[in-house]
Amino acid sequence: MNDKIVIVKKNSGELEPFEIQKLKESLKNSGASNEEIEKLVEVIQPELYDGISTNLIYRNAFRILKKHNQASASKYSLKRAIFDLGPTGFPFERLISALLKQKGYKTKIGEILNGECITHEIDVLAEKDGNTYTIECKFHQNPTNINNVKIPLYINSRFIDVQKAWNNSGKTTYLKQGWLVTNTRFTKDAIDYAKCVDLTLLSWDYPKNNGIKYNIDKYGLYPITTLTTLTKKEKIKLIENDIILVKELSKMPESLNHLSFSEKQKALVLAEVHKLCSLSHP
Repeated sequence: MNDKIVIVKKNSGELEPFEIQKLKESLKNSGASNEEIEKLVEVIQPELYDGISTNLIYRNAFRILKKHNQASASKYSLKRAIFDLGPTGFPFERLISALLKQKGYKTKIGEILNGECITHEIDVLAEKDGNTYTIECKFHQNPTNINNVKIPLYINSRFIDVQKAWNNSGKTTYLKQGWLVTNTRFTKDAIDYAKCVDLTLLSWDYPKNNGIKYNIDKYGLYPITTLTTLTKKEKIKLIENDIILVKELSKMPESLNHLSFSEKQKALVLAEVHKLCSLSHP
């Protein structure tokens, strides 16, 4: 089996050779030990076949990892957990706002700003060192939805309209730059255009070594949808009560009272919460 090249099917429908090293790396990044990784690979490898979906490989790996290391399984599920924040984009905006606060920005969500031509609702308004930034969040529930050049073109035109009005209105800060943030990816044209007009882009893995995944791991800003001790319905209930991040649940454990949990169930959830919080390295 080790010598045979297995062709796997990605979410986009593309076919590519399976790389065991990629699986090991993602497991290592989740905090799994070398011993846990080797055990998991031993189980996964014999189950591989040509045409197997990367989604099925992930589900199998997650199921096995969850038995051995719950907190690592939570981290391993991060990408899917962000998709599970939907259907609205508001929880994703809250996540991005929290990330910016960790970087020293003051933030506001859902601000209405006057443009030179029309008014605009801005997802996140961020201020730091006398400069203000408009951050637009493009949340997708489907991982195959890639952001093409039309999106930064549209976002940049909105920013220019707001910038003209803001900087001519006597505001105490300078409206310096627009940002576009997404939980999927950008096309090459979208990236090239954004560089040309100085629009900051942030996606799952862009910029390299400074994307959403990197920053969530760095600051421990895991969404509650990563928790393996909660059902989908329970996660939705917490999100409806404005608990978006695991850190928020750690600070407000009484939020679990909305779920009519027994003390034993609460203890299980909070044990996972504390383990996941301890994995961060801000």
